[in-house]
Amino acid sequence: MAFYNRIGSLMRGSFSQNVVSSGNVTGSSMFNTIRCMSSKLFIGGLSYQTDDHSLKEAFSGFGDVIEARVVNDRETGRSRGFGFVNYSSDDSANDAMKAMDGQELNGRNIRVSLANERPPRTGGFGGGGGYNRNFGDAGNDRY
Repeated sequence: MAFYNRIGSLMRGSFSQNVVSSGNVTGSSMFNTIRCMSSKLFIGGLSYQTDDHSLKEAFSGFGDVIEARVVNDRETGRSRGFGFVNYSSDDSANDAMKAMDGQELNGRNIRVSLANERPPRTGGFGGGGGYNRNFGDAGNDRY
């Protein structure tokens, strides 16, 4: 999996080095145009009872909500207490941010701000295992 992630990041890097020439739009500038067409909000301080549907319902009064997602823990499936709401326009996102920041949702005061894009991951192919002292010669009891 890490191998495919690395290949993907290398490909994205090579696309981002392309330049617009002779009126043609390169892949990276097209991606940035599409990315700027919607605005994503970070919603923090969510109640553990808040789900995707109730989050979308709470924010749909400010404009066209493309996606509302509560982030869940991988192991337990329980909400991690934050989520994201994606709008089709910057104006809707700004209106929602101004109106909802500090308001109560399902018994908790929420924090609303513009979501920051996650920086690309750098580094190698992931962690490695440590030294396993039980592996090897079964007759060696000095450990």
